[in-house]
Amino acid sequence: MQWVFLSVAILAEVVGTSALKVSDGFTRLVPSLVVVLGYGISFFFLSLTLRTLPVGVAYAVWSGAGMALIALIGWLFLGQSLDAPAIVGLFLIGAGVAVLNLYSRSVVN
Repeated sequence: MQWVFLSVAILAEVVGTSALKVSDGFTRLVPSLVVVLGYGISFFFLSLTLRTLPVGVAYAVWSGAGMALIALIGWLFLGQSLDAPAIVGLFLIGAGVAVLNLYSRSVVN
């Protein structure tokens, strides 16, 4: 169940971070509420994840997956470019998360 909680935390963080751009520095009410709600949900589910997963592993997966998804959203919807070094970096983040989950004894499955 910890992976479901972590997935919800990641998705909520991505929604909140995506709304930051359109909140225009917290001057627009609805996007600002989405930011606050997204981060609130994210931290709540991240805290549930930490009941069973070590904090270093959970945070690495949460931040790495969130970073990669935000980069993808920026590229797909916000017109941001991803050059070769950015793509390599995103691949390395994914590889790091995979190594943690597949080979680390720190991860509780």
